[in-house]
Amino acid sequence: MKKPVIAIDGYSSTGKSSISKIIAEKLGIIHLDTGALYRGVTWFALQNCTGGNGSIDPDRLFSSFPEIELEFRNFGGELILFLNHIDISKAIRTNEVSDNVSFVAKQKPVRDFLLQAQRSQAEKGGIIMDGRDIGTVVLPDADYKFFLTASIDERTRRRYQELLSLGITADEQQVKKNLIERDRIDSEREIAPLKQAEDAIVIDNTNLNKQETIDAILSYIDSF
Repeated sequence: MKKPVIAIDGYSSTGKSSISKIIAEKLGIIHLDTGALYRGVTWFALQNCTGGNGSIDPDRLFSSFPEIELEFRNFGGELILFLNHIDISKAIRTNEVSDNVSFVAKQKPVRDFLLQAQRSQAEKGGIIMDGRDIGTVVLPDADYKFFLTASIDERTRRRYQELLSLGITADEQQVKKNLIERDRIDSEREIAPLKQAEDAIVIDNTNLNKQETIDAILSYIDSF
């Protein structure tokens, strides 16, 4: 029997990736963090495709696609993102990448570049994907769709703690400002904006811990 295809969308710092990873382990399926792919492209752009003022030059980035090889490798059940055979899993979590990823992600050529790779991963089933447009654009026919949300103050607290745990210096108010700006850019972009799919199940986890959120999602998924 074909294993399910699960789409989890939602706002930044609602725990999409970490929650999806645990659910994948419980169900014996693959977890693909699509946000990491966009961060990977952003990191590449910051290293190789900036203009004289230090900002990302979209045209230089688009022409560099043949030089970008993104690959998830499985290490003890954890998928680690490699760019051109280099582990960038920590590098893509820096504030500099966070400040630029929404700009990169709204570029249609970037989305087209990554779209087919994401869809091909899901063709055989047995995958959970998280992002901002999975249920609406990438996997509109997913077996299960969820949309995670939480208050801005709670998301700020989570993001700030995540950065500290990674050894990254951060200012909590700047983190909040960054999240609010990312919400605005992701929701207002013309190409594949962040929004809830009509048939998605909404889970507000402002007052739920990670395990409670996982339990809430699993309660909707049939055994297979």
